[in-house]
Amino acid sequence: DTSVTGVQTCALPIYIAPVWYYAPYYTMLRAIPDPLGGLIIMGAAVAIFFVVPWLDQSKVASIRYKGIYSKIAIALFGISFLTLGYLGTVSVTETRKLISIICTVMYFAFFLLMPIYTKFEKTLEVPERL
Repeated sequence: DTSVTGVQTCALPIYIAPVWYYAPYYTMLRAIPDPLGGLIIMGAAVAIFFVVPWLDQSKVASIRYKGIYSKIAIALFGISFLTLGYLGTVSVTETRKLISIICTVMYFAFFLLMPIYTKFEKTLEVPERL
């Protein structure tokens, strides 16, 4: 493409979307205005999976036998993760940024509140055959 001045210009894309499996973490990175804070949040979003065994205070391991609080929490976590994934592939607006902040809080609330809702919920009895 040559402009009026005769200098060749390059048509760069305005927005580059990450691959789908990085999109939720990219959204968390963009949700925080401070670059270092965004990097810390993005790293914490991955690192928190390593402490889940100590966060889950439930007597049962399978979601089939867990109580209603765990089922609601996992549904909200799934919704927030999918929403973060979508928001990572589209351009940023003020509304989308607000939604990404809310979904980031929901993402971390699932893990940070896990000791509370798994300790106090009523679980189903695990059959003897297991």
